[in-house]
Amino acid sequence: MYDDQTRRRFLVSGAAAATGFTLALPDLAAGQQLPLTPECRGASEPTVKQTEGPFFKPSSPQRTDLREPALKGELILISGLVLTRGCKPVGSALVDLWHADGNGDYDNKGFRGRGHQFTDSEGRYNFITVRPARYPGRTPHYHVKVQAANRPVLTTQLYFPDDPGNARDPIFRKELLMHYVGDRTPPVARFDFVLDMA
Repeated sequence: MYDDQTRRRFLVSGAAAATGFTLALPDLAAGQQLPLTPECRGASEPTVKQTEGPFFKPSSPQRTDLREPALKGELILISGLVLTRGCKPVGSALVDLWHADGNGDYDNKGFRGRGHQFTDSEGRYNFITVRPARYPGRTPHYHVKVQAANRPVLTTQLYFPDDPGNARDPIFRKELLMHYVGDRTPPVARFDFVLDMA
């Protein structure tokens, strides 16, 4: 999906954007301080796969801050780790995120609510964006593609633990629930991806 040349180009071109995120939101850089979870002591099952849906767009910008002036919704930080089944961090893994806005609409012409980044050497990632709204048939969710270098792509979705729409969404999986970290404003939702690699 992403070759080494593309990865290098995105790493260089996105350095300024990543730095801007840290400077603008120093108290939200929780993803840069995440330890391995206490339960991550042995082998883990790979993260459940889900459909990418009809709204994926390739070549999203490399950035951690997905907000743009027209992106409406409640501010949120999404943070976590990319790990192997043996709980080893996966550095330089691509994490591509896209979602609907606070009205339940996807930007299919531009890249509002869309972006990607690469994990640091400890497998950490973080995005700042908005909480998507429900739309017919779906509970609020994020779409994600995760890929380690020269490995298959994991495509999945992430869900909110507090949404009543989960019970009515036929695609929802409890294994893909994010969890809130502490009592922060804006909230920080965490999810650790486990790739099918040793």
